[in-house]
This record gives sequence, structure tokens and C-alpha cells, in this order.
Amino acid sequence: MNDNLFPLKRRGITASRIVYGTTGLGGSNNVDPLTAEDVRKAEEAVNAALEAGMTMFDHADIYSGGKAEAVFGSVLRKRSGLRETIVIQSKCGMRFADGEAPHRYDFSKDHILRSVDGSLRRLGTEYLDILLLHRPDPLARPDEIAEAFETLKRSGKVRYFGVSNMNAGQMKMLQQALPEPLVANQLEMSLLRSDWVDQGVLVNQPASAGVAFPEGLLEHCMLENVQLQAWSPLAKGLYTGRKLDDAPETVVRTRELVAAMAERKGTTGEAIVLGWLMRHPALIQPVIGSANPERIGRCRDAVRQAELMTREEWYTLYTAAKGRTVT
Repeated sequence: MNDNLFPLKRRGITASRIVYGTTGLGGSNNVDPLTAEDVRKAEEAVNAALEAGMTMFDHADIYSGGKAEAVFGSVLRKRSGLRETIVIQSKCGMRFADGEAPHRYDFSKDHILRSVDGSLRRLGTEYLDILLLHRPDPLARPDEIAEAFETLKRSGKVRYFGVSNMNAGQMKMLQQALPEPLVANQLEMSLLRSDWVDQGVLVNQPASAGVAFPEGLLEHCMLENVQLQAWSPLAKGLYTGRKLDDAPETVVRTRELVAAMAERKGTTGEAIVLGWLMRHPALIQPVIGSANPERIGRCRDAVRQAELMTREEWYTLYTAAKGRTVT
């Protein structure tokens, strides 16, 4: 796998092929204050990620009500020089219900600027390497977003910008107002959620009517050198150890194939599942969200497994997970 083709590297961003997602840090809810145990667990998770070669960390202002960023900030303060060796990405634009206001999305200039200031304060850093807009806001105005981005770029608070969960049309609409390119789009992509593959495979077939992945998005990102990032790439452990109760036959069968392939190759199920995702020529960047150090470590071999995976192995896993062959 030619690392020089990695989209973020083409942009001058030195990022690991696998991202550590911090959604599992900061405690189990948005209300309780951080504890010493929360800090200890965060330190263990971050150390495990670094040991596994992950030097990019994905945040969002809403993760654990901001506590994920805060606890990560405490880890940064304890490790002198760490900030200069890692890439920090965060997201904004989602707002929880408060007062009489419902859960909502907010891409207004004021909210974007406030969100970034809050993230920087909690993380204890002067800048974000990348800021993503979290979920599409139907009331968004591209020119207003551009003003916010320009302010953040000029002040040195954010170096690069991207999106999350957007289709190609939404990206193009936003991009036309921006002086600099969007560098990433983060979407749910996995062996379980493989409609990003189906969208291309099922062209001119009736079954394509049931595919939810936006048409042309994969190709748009590849053409425009936009880094595709995959959230929930391990499908919450569905194929690699999570307890199964009355699981569909496709899941049972795929789980067995993953285990057999991992044993044959002397690796882990996590490396096989991530390797399948990373084998695609889009050079997808998985964002793993486990806070379990052991499970984090089990992902370290994924890059190598992506390089070793044959076309036949890739299709075997794909068709098993779908429960049908390609025609």
C-alpha cells in the first residue's frame, strides 16, 4: 500500500492510517463530573493507541458532554511534547436539547466559533489540526460557514476543515464558498454497513433501490482527494467477540470466517475486519472507538492485513456479510 497516496498525507497532514476515536472517554454520561478513574482509563486508552501506532485522535465537542476532550486534555498535560507529535481532529455542529430548544444542528458562525473555543479550552491546546462539521444542518448558509472557517484559519485556531455524514452535493455546495479544500468526510462504513460498496456493485440492478449510501459520494471523495474516514468500523465488535443472542445467519457465518482467517494469518479478528475496510483503493481511514486497551492493541496489525488481503478473501467476507453473492 503506497502511503504517499494517503489523502491526508497529500495535504501535508502526517496522520496514522488508523485514528483513535475518543467517544468512549470521559465517563458513561454527559452529567457526572470527571473522576480520577476516568482519567486513569483515558491514559490507558491513549497509551494503547500510541503503542499501536495511532497518532491521530478524533474528538467531538459533544462526546460525553465535552468530558472526552477534557480528559484527553489532562493526558496531554501529563505528557510533555505529545501535542507536537499527534494530529487532533474535533467536530462541531450538534447541539443537545436545552431549555425549550430541541436537539438540533447548528452551523451558524457564532456557534462554530464558540464550539472551537470550547474544544481548545478543554483540550488545553492552541489549535486543532482538523475541524469537521458533524451532521448536515438544513439551515446552513455556506457563506456564513466560510466566514467562520476564515476567522478560525486566520487566528491559527484550526489548520484544516472537513465534514462528517455529508453527501457529494452537500460537499460541493459548501466547497464553492470556501477558499481551501475540504480534507475529510467521516461516515459510517464497515463490513456490516457495507452499502458504500453496494452503491457501486448494484449499478443497473433492482436491488440498488434499497441502498442508503449516497450515490457518487465515494467517487467524489476519491476524485477530490478527500479523506474518507469510517466511524464504527468494527461494527461494535459484532464480528470480533461481542456476545451474540439470536444473531442472523449472515453475522454468524461472517464471524466464523473472520476468526478462521485471523487464525490462518496469525493475527486478530479486529485486524481482519479493519483490513477488509482498508483494502479498498479509497484508502479509508478507520476511526476506532473502543476504550479497552487490549482491544485497541488488537487493531495494530490492520494495515499489514490490508496489504496482504487477496481479492478472493475480500469478496468472501463481503458476500458472507451480505448473505448473497455478486451477480
